[in-house]
Amino acid sequence: MGGHTAMLVAAWRPDLVARLVLLETGPGNGTRAQNEAMGDFFRSWPVPYASKAAARAHLGDGPLENAWVNDLEQRSDGLWPRFDPDIMVTVINAVSEPRWQEWERIKAPTLAVFGDEGMFTEMEKSEFIRRGHDAGREDLPGASHDAHLDTFEAWIKVLRDFLLSPQT
Repeated sequence: MGGHTAMLVAAWRPDLVARLVLLETGPGNGTRAQNEAMGDFFRSWPVPYASKAAARAHLGDGPLENAWVNDLEQRSDGLWPRFDPDIMVTVINAVSEPRWQEWERIKAPTLAVFGDEGMFTEMEKSEFIRRGHDAGREDLPGASHDAHLDTFEAWIKVLRDFLLSPQT
């Protein structure tokens, strides 16, 4: 959702954006059914968790799962996620609406970074870049939609290289 928000800021407030980096972001994608399935997943968590170990046993031990576990909030009765699944679905539904007009108006140099195992097809990635004004693309090998977690070093290198390169 952060990339989508950054894209909209760049479109509507170009005075605030000199360069734009988007990680696993498109103009808006996904269906209400997919978003509801995500909500069902979050609603299925047997919260509260008694401990981080119990949460990790249920959620798993991957980079994304560890981020979820580490972000759990301690309350008097145990550990809870800091988000509400129903609010998450509502927000994701809004982000799913295609915003091609906003994407096409961005003039700031932009780098779109995708995980080669992320949520976008090759056709979607290519169309996104084709319709951008000054958009480049990098693909991170072995990266998922959460490339900042599962290929952190590669993500940081791509990010630094773009942001530190001389502007043209």
